[in-house]
Amino acid sequence: MKGIIGRKLGMTQIFDEETGSLTPVTVIQAGPCPVVAVRLADVDGYDAVQLAFDEVSEEKLSKPELGHLKKHNVGPHRKLVEIRGPHELAPGETVTVESFEPGEKVKVSGVSIGKGFQGTIKRHRFHRGPVSHGSHNIRKPGSIGASATPSRVFKGQKMAGQMGAKTATQVGLTVVDRDPELNLLLVKGAVPGHKNSIVVVREDSR
Repeated sequence: MKGIIGRKLGMTQIFDEETGSLTPVTVIQAGPCPVVAVRLADVDGYDAVQLAFDEVSEEKLSKPELGHLKKHNVGPHRKLVEIRGPHELAPGETVTVESFEPGEKVKVSGVSIGKGFQGTIKRHRFHRGPVSHGSHNIRKPGSIGASATPSRVFKGQKMAGQMGAKTATQVGLTVVDRDPELNLLLVKGAVPGHKNSIVVVREDSR
């Protein structure tokens, strides 16, 4: 399983002079990500690799975090992510954008943009009620449960509440291009998260 940690810089577009096609792409500043630790199924019960991203000064981290990184000869980094799956990496190696090829299918995970407290129409795409003949149920959710049986509201009922700001994964994306010198990865389409948010790019093996 190939993967890398990056920062979403924003969106732009690439124009192909030969075909005349315009491709919307998301620019991700990915890596370099040093390998901090390796998890093995025989020892840990699963296969994974732990990567570090975003170098910072030692004052930004706690002593346990610094000790964990120094134990594996890695400098202070702000973000640690485990990417599960079989791999051929070893502690001390560094993952860069060169591990991905143009045309390769990937999936990108990140924290979606928070929308705050929203109603059921925006949050769950409910239909509104009638707006004529004295109706008072225009944007209300309507009935959320029965009276006598079961005399309660079921857990998980779609209601108003916090929208967004949750981990989301966009699958079926394609790597359009890469720039090893600037550590840039261009992915076709949109990915979760706001600008400058941390995202994890993994190969899509579906």
